Amino acid sequence: MTPADAAADVTHAAPPAAASAPPIPQTLEDTGLSEEFLTELILKTLYVQGARTGQQLTDAICLPFPLADDLLLTMQQRMMVEVQGTKGHGRAGYVFDLGGDGRERAREAMASNQYVGPTPVPLAQYRRWVDIQSIRHARVNKDALHQAFSWLVLDPEMVDMVGPAVNSAKSLFLFGESGNGKTAIAETIARMLGGEIFVPHAVEIDGQVMLVLDPIYHRAASPTDHMEGEPEIEMLWRSDAVEFDTRFVKVRRPVVLTGGELTLEQLDLQYDEHTKFYQAPFQTKATGGVLIVDDFGRQRVPPRDLLNRWIVPLEKNVDFLTLHTGGKFPVPFDCLLIFATNLDPQSLVEEAFLRRIHYKIEVESPTPRQYQLIFRRCCEAKGISFKPEAIEYIYHEYYGKLSIEPRGCHPRDLVDHLSDIARYLEVEATLSTELVDYASRSYFLADFPTASA
Repeated sequence: MTPADAAADVTHAAPPAAASAPPIPQTLEDTGLSEEFLTELILKTLYVQGARTGQQLTDAICLPFPLADDLLLTMQQRMMVEVQGTKGHGRAGYVFDLGGDGRERAREAMASNQYVGPTPVPLAQYRRWVDIQSIRHARVNKDALHQAFSWLVLDPEMVDMVGPAVNSAKSLFLFGESGNGKTAIAETIARMLGGEIFVPHAVEIDGQVMLVLDPIYHRAASPTDHMEGEPEIEMLWRSDAVEFDTRFVKVRRPVVLTGGELTLEQLDLQYDEHTKFYQAPFQTKATGGVLIVDDFGRQRVPPRDLLNRWIVPLEKNVDFLTLHTGGKFPVPFDCLLIFATNLDPQSLVEEAFLRRIHYKIEVESPTPRQYQLIFRRCCEAKGISFKPEAIEYIYHEYYGKLSIEPRGCHPRDLVDHLSDIARYLEVEATLSTELVDYASRSYFLADFPTASA
């Protein structure tokens, strides 16, 4: 069974039915943005993309044509835009281009902020929709949890400890020796939560723009939404079938994984001096989903500093980001934060810091029975006939004689090694003593065999 198969039957929570999708704005007031901001966005779009029909222009900025047309009429009257021709019926088919005054205004706007794309959502609307579809609404019961984890071989009591942590939507600390499945557990939790949420392309903060949508972490909610030859995300807001505010994109619940490369700077806004707008940090892109900090304690920033940065978000569910001007603003901290480490938690941080991480679960090494079950599953996946005596041999010759602790990843790796060796030797992959010995010696750094298998 694959991870995806195991999570397939899990029932996911949904936003309240009364507000299941952001409504399409019908007026300027509905957008929450000023007429000046929208005017400059249209001018910059024409400046960068050149002449566009009314429909092409409003498709680019993700606003209904009637709303944008009111702005175009005003800009025509002020000699900022002019009609170059027509390519269809009505004003939606008019070809608009910059007039002399509009070109100058567009240059000034570009000097201040070079963002061109879907109309941003104001911070207040963004916060409202985060609250409506918060991960705090997600729930999982015991049966769903064990179904999702059935592809892993774990102690049922340990799995039961994960359930309350997931339902709390707070924070989870997974610790234990390397190779026992901490990352796999964290990723299974993320897949199990599943569901769909609406994420804005960008957010407006006092005239500044923060990009939120990231194709690395945000995937289209349905494979049928994807059109061949087009980026998965871009296509969604071009569809004529959407019935929601296309400043948002409907995506699968995001999963953001970061590890030893994480720095404190990456937890704040990333300002581009050239474009003069911002990229949202990891935790903001994980909003409504799961943020996994793998290999905790091995980052380029001390663990204490990292947790200090997250004290307020962990306790208040609010994060504060800093603009390059020095101004700060609050954003929701709405994600299940999972730390995974193979280091001793007591050696990483003080008890006061660990207390702020609500759930701590040790992922232990497999018992002999669990090890054998993992090995059997790995053999089945490779089409190799399983032999219990092969496990006895590995335990006696390697774990016993070399004083090596069995890990949950060892069966998978050993079976992979054995398969690779069999292909090289052009023999059938079996759990023969010769092939098992060959694979084990290369994997455990033991003396390499001198005889051919």
